[in-house]
Amino acid sequence: MSKIICSAAIRGAHNIVDMAEEKYEEALKKYGADQEVSFPNTAYYLPIIYSMLGAKVEKIGDMKDIFVETRKLLPPKVTDNVWLPFLAPALDAGMATYFAEEMFEAVRYLNEPNFYTKTEDPLADNIWLGAADDVVFRKRGVEFVDGSAPGFAAICGTPMDKDVACKIALELQEKNLYIFMHDQSEGVSMAEQLVKNNVQVGWNTRLVPFGKSYTSVIFAIGFACRVALAFGGIKPGDYKGNLIYNKDRTFAFVMAFGPVSDEWYANAAGAINWGFPTISAYDIPEVLPTGICTYEHVVSQIPHDEIVQKAIEVRGLKVNVAKIDIPLSFGPAFEGERIRKDDLFMECGGGRTTGVEVLISKDMSEIVDGEVTLEGKDICDIKKGENLPISILVEVAGREMQSDFEPILERQFHHLINYVQGIMHIGQRNIMWIRIGTAAVEKGFSFKHIGKVLHGKIHQEFGAILDKVQVKISTVQETVEEVVELARGVYAKRDLRLGSMTDESEDVFYSCTLCQSFAPSHVCVITPERVGMCGAYNWLDGKASYQINPTGPNQPIEKGECLDENLGEFSGINDFVNQASRGAVPNVSCYSLMTNPMTACGCFECISAMLPQCNGIMVVNRDYMGMTPSGMKFTSLAGMAGGGAQTPGFMGVSKHYLTSPKLFKSEGGLKRVVWLPKMLKEELREKLMERCEEEGMPEFFDMIADEEVGTTEEEVLAFLKEKGHPALEMEAAM
Repeated sequence: MSKIICSAAIRGAHNIVDMAEEKYEEALKKYGADQEVSFPNTAYYLPIIYSMLGAKVEKIGDMKDIFVETRKLLPPKVTDNVWLPFLAPALDAGMATYFAEEMFEAVRYLNEPNFYTKTEDPLADNIWLGAADDVVFRKRGVEFVDGSAPGFAAICGTPMDKDVACKIALELQEKNLYIFMHDQSEGVSMAEQLVKNNVQVGWNTRLVPFGKSYTSVIFAIGFACRVALAFGGIKPGDYKGNLIYNKDRTFAFVMAFGPVSDEWYANAAGAINWGFPTISAYDIPEVLPTGICTYEHVVSQIPHDEIVQKAIEVRGLKVNVAKIDIPLSFGPAFEGERIRKDDLFMECGGGRTTGVEVLISKDMSEIVDGEVTLEGKDICDIKKGENLPISILVEVAGREMQSDFEPILERQFHHLINYVQGIMHIGQRNIMWIRIGTAAVEKGFSFKHIGKVLHGKIHQEFGAILDKVQVKISTVQETVEEVVELARGVYAKRDLRLGSMTDESEDVFYSCTLCQSFAPSHVCVITPERVGMCGAYNWLDGKASYQINPTGPNQPIEKGECLDENLGEFSGINDFVNQASRGAVPNVSCYSLMTNPMTACGCFECISAMLPQCNGIMVVNRDYMGMTPSGMKFTSLAGMAGGGAQTPGFMGVSKHYLTSPKLFKSEGGLKRVVWLPKMLKEELREKLMERCEEEGMPEFFDMIADEEVGTTEEEVLAFLKEKGHPALEMEAAM
């Protein structure tokens, strides 16, 4: 490894450790050893230290031992008359850098509580987000699970031309990568350059401004460590497993713009430990031989118009980008983009006008593949602020196409239309809503481009089951009303079909092992009455997925003999799960929280947990950030329910499952539920009240406690006694 780079990295590491230790000493005197420290709302302590050393830094006093370990890692500074193999000392210096910076940033949260926003999106007066809390992390972690986000670019500094900065950010977005932004060049940051050009930054657009100093790089590396801990089954302290996991599965790299300081070199050396190379636009020494990273470690003097492609190449990332023939950029990075009032050109649907979207299957002879027609006015025919009705009718045909697949394909409209930069799509069916930004119109966007997107992507993603796709779009009120009537009939038939299905009516369930790359022993079993715990896959989805990809993550499971009707235990499911989990999970109960509950990876919408004093079950959704009667917040509960392990009394569930007749059947069903967060209870109010009626207890909805009643078991128990909750009279489930 280059002596120049290693010397600089080791010098930088010494500077950073000295700086961090000085801040630690000041904080120790000011707050005392028992002062709690953390990154707000995270369950991973200081995640780099926790993942590498297994040490829980919970108080300032805990930092003392970590600084001892950090000093041990620091090699002596390199002198001119000594020549050594420098790779190992430089890597140690890089690791010491991250330990020191993580403690430095933890002290910063104490000293400057408003330095970071602690939000998902920037505030009007502060764009620096700081460490991702666990609500954000788990929401975004799903994208690393399903491959829609293959990795991230950690950017230090910025090109001085804001248009160049925007172009680079856009190109990275189009590769579906997250862009984590840190530090400044000549007092200017990448995030500030983007904001100047009216580019939305924040987690929703994958343009994440972590911090304005180089020490904020630890938020990016910490994010990678948390992915390995939360989804990869890597244990705290297994530093080798964590580093190898990230090298092989998290395709990240560092991009450096502007003069590289000793401190930047130290951070780059740290990133190499994880297999993350550095690609620089500046003239610095290169480290071209392979070793820790997949290919080169440090590559420099890359022109701005080539740097993204070079970074992809050096990291060994295989990115498949669908080129859609539209005048706007397209990709998952734009799915969270908002079109605000000041940016809005026009709207369709959403109560402003009539709007509907529907997909139906037809005979092959009735469809001209690739035909996109528009009836009525296009965007170019109206003035800003003039809204139009819209109907989007997609007709498909294929030898393997079945009517059961229609809602699965139709569900893709939402994210595919949102993938278009400058377009926002909300809702589905006949409550859909499209907002189109002025910038998109200025670039020549047409309603026909929606048809091109749907044609191309539906073909691409579902080519195994269909052969032809045509799209009919109308902005004529009479035609839109006709499509609404057509759609209502289609929706009614679908709902009847889905509503009439039960676990008893089907002999085949479906597996989902999509998350096994992160939790090797996890196998999700999807039944007609139990949606996947992530909320994204139902039984019909599993069936469609198997038809599309017979060797994919969704496989049919013959139920076999029913071993216990109450538990929902079947011989065929046990055999399948035992094999698919490689023997880690020999038995699973579909309807029980306490006996061989279903495993989870970490992508669940909600967590259910037994409350022993109340003889009941609480369920908490991931958006609820407060304390629960279990004595744990969602983030702590996630550690009990995730990772592919069976933990009786803790289980991941979807929101939809809370209204299923099979919910906790073994424990007494819905009547065992004693506490829900108010937001979840209100979201499911209508369906929950229907279930209460079906159970013969219409008053039961008001017997379920929420956080306004209490967040301790004692408070909840008092409420249950007052209401006469049936769980108090039920047999103990423990």
